[in-house]
Amino acid sequence: MEIRVLEYFLTVVRQGSISKAAKVLHITQPTLSRQLAQLEDESGVRLFQRGARKIELTNEGILLRRRAEEILALVEKTERELALQEEQIEGVISIGSGETAAVQTLAKACQAFSERHPRVQFDLYTANADHIREQIENGILDIGLLLEPADMASFDFIRLTPKERWVALMRTDHSLAAKDSVTAADLKHIPLILPRRSAVQSELANWFGRRYRHLNILFTSNLSTNAAIMVRNGLGCSLVIEGSVPFWSHEEVTYRPLSPELSASSVIAWKRDAPHGMAAGKFIEFLHGYLDAEKGERL
Repeated sequence: MEIRVLEYFLTVVRQGSISKAAKVLHITQPTLSRQLAQLEDESGVRLFQRGARKIELTNEGILLRRRAEEILALVEKTERELALQEEQIEGVISIGSGETAAVQTLAKACQAFSERHPRVQFDLYTANADHIREQIENGILDIGLLLEPADMASFDFIRLTPKERWVALMRTDHSLAAKDSVTAADLKHIPLILPRRSAVQSELANWFGRRYRHLNILFTSNLSTNAAIMVRNGLGCSLVIEGSVPFWSHEEVTYRPLSPELSASSVIAWKRDAPHGMAAGKFIEFLHGYLDAEKGERL
C-alpha cells in the first residue's frame, strides 16, 4: 500500500463521497475511483458500501481507516523528527570581515541564523579583503565579507546594498573639520594615511587624478582602526570607509565625505564549488533567502 493512496482513502472517508474527495485532492473522479479499486484489489477485501448519496465503510474498511490514520500520523511524526534532526546542526562557521557598515548586516544574519541553529558557533576573523580572499582560497575561512574591488573570479557572492562611502578621517580640531566635505585639492598637501590594498589605492588614485602622484602619503594601513590611532595622534588624515567610523570616539576624531562622492560595494563571498561543512553550507543557503528578504524590505 502506498502512503499516497492511504491519504486518498482517508479523504474519501472524511468527505463522504468520491466526487467531493476528488475536488479536495485536485484530481479527477475517475482517477480517484481507479486508485480505490486498486486498493481493494491489493488488500483482497471490500472497503466500501456504495450508497445512493454517501459511501459507507465495511468492517474491513473501518479497520483500514484506523490503521491508515495511525500510519499517516507516524509518517508525519517521523518527517517532523527528521526535519528537526536536520535543523539541529552543529559546527563552527569561520567568517572573515573588514571594518565596514556591512558588518551590521552580517551581525543581523548571524543572529537570525543562531536563533534557528543555537548549536552553531561563529569564528569571526578581521582583516582586509585581500587577506580574507587568500584565507578562503586556502580553506581556512568559509565565508568572507569583502569590500570591493576584489577579484571574484573563483567565488560565488551576494552583493550588499547600500554602498559604502569613502570619507576623510581627521582630528576634531583639524582645519578640514570646518568643511562639509573635502576635495582632492584639500588633501593635496596634508599627510595622508591610505589603505594598504593595491586595488583600493587604484580606486583612490583615479579619484585624485593627477594630484595622486604629489600626495604626502605618510602611512599605509591594512585596517582602519590603527589608522584612526595615527589620526588621533595628529599624524594626518586617513581615507576610510564611513562604516568603520562608529567604532571610534567622535570626541577626538571626526570625518567628512569626499567630494565628488566615492563609494564601493561590499559582498558576502565563498569559494565556488568548494566543499563546505554542514553548518557553513546551511548558512550560505540561509543567506540567500535572508538577504533577499532584507533587500525587499528596503524597496
